[in-house]
Amino acid sequence: MTATLTQTSTLFRFATAGSVDDGKSTLVGRLLHDSKAILADQLEQVARTSADRGFAHGAFDFALLTDGLRAEREQGITIDVAYRYFSTGARSFILADCPGHVQYTRNMVTGATTADAVIVLVDGRKGVLEQTRRHLAVVALLRVPHVIVAVNKIDLIGFSADAFADVAAQAQAVAAELGIDDLHVLPVSALEGDNIVDRSERTPWYDGPALLELLETLPAADELEHDLEPLRLPVQLVLRPQGGLAPGIPADEAERLRDYRAVAGRISSGVVRVGDRVELFPAGTAATVSGIRSAGAEVAEATAPQSVSLEFDADIDAARGALVVAAGTLPAPQREFDAELFQLDARALTPGIRVLVKHGTATVQAIVAQIESRYDLDALTHEPAQALQTNDIGRVRLRLAADLPLEPYRTSRHGGSFLVIHPSDGATLAAGIVR
Repeated sequence: MTATLTQTSTLFRFATAGSVDDGKSTLVGRLLHDSKAILADQLEQVARTSADRGFAHGAFDFALLTDGLRAEREQGITIDVAYRYFSTGARSFILADCPGHVQYTRNMVTGATTADAVIVLVDGRKGVLEQTRRHLAVVALLRVPHVIVAVNKIDLIGFSADAFADVAAQAQAVAAELGIDDLHVLPVSALEGDNIVDRSERTPWYDGPALLELLETLPAADELEHDLEPLRLPVQLVLRPQGGLAPGIPADEAERLRDYRAVAGRISSGVVRVGDRVELFPAGTAATVSGIRSAGAEVAEATAPQSVSLEFDADIDAARGALVVAAGTLPAPQREFDAELFQLDARALTPGIRVLVKHGTATVQAIVAQIESRYDLDALTHEPAQALQTNDIGRVRLRLAADLPLEPYRTSRHGGSFLVIHPSDGATLAAGIVR
């Protein structure tokens, strides 16, 4: 498939997922190595470890570049999400290498929730498996903007265009069934490096970009949200002068600081400019932005995901947990709502259990009013359920003790996502999205 490419330098977050032994860590290692994102001492260490382990496919085991723990390297397995940071001349990246084991579906949710793209690896010899369907189902539920299916080990099927086309058709059929719109399918060999950083001469029938070329040019979610989503700024704290002012401050500046009041937080979506009209939740009051500071300097505008402080032309009633929104876009407050939950904790979630719901910077008490169904990721259907166990995905109804400005996840990944927390020990029980 051919992608439409546009040049950009925005930070790009992506995750990798796939069935066991599909070559996820090898692909990420090859990507880091061929994009020259690995230091010389790391390369030497991996080369030594590869030799000690008697690696059979040459002098260098690329998978070791993403195996973060010594015990994992010695056992030859990867058991948790490994985050890596690297950059090229075109863009900076944050990647998460997610395990393929069924019992670690929760780690894929962790890696994919904030991702701009997810790379799902498929063994070209095996085609789309049940675990591939599981990964694509989770990606679809999380509404990741871009989905890349990398048909790996293309070298082991003789660089066959027909074999690739068969697997691509399988992936496209599942994606269509799940409602995934932006799908890119690439033939790659993580071990040999075909179509990872450079386009391969051994796949002349493929006219699309190499994997890195695609990653460098896909639009990040933050870029899309600047235009598509209105301002949302969850308030982390309210800034006011504490104690006396430092001596030597000019009188007019001292007078301004005595009356200084601003709200600070990280913009989750949209853009804010001096002169914009905004509203605050839960107070419901409106004000005009009179000043914006970012990284200690005054600016005329700021966009997601910048951290800023905002001053207003009037006194406002705000505290941690409040939400600043563009005027006229204040979400309707909700006390009860339907959600899709990704169960992360080993303790089962049952009707009647008391929990905390964390949305943005606000945390409120809640109760699980009803568990409607559990998602069968093999059949891609919902079945009745009385409880949610680890790695389950289910539909539930939550009842809140206080209003929250929730938005449907399909229209806002930030406004429609939340965490379910155990009220006693603070553990994260589940990640949720508003239906």
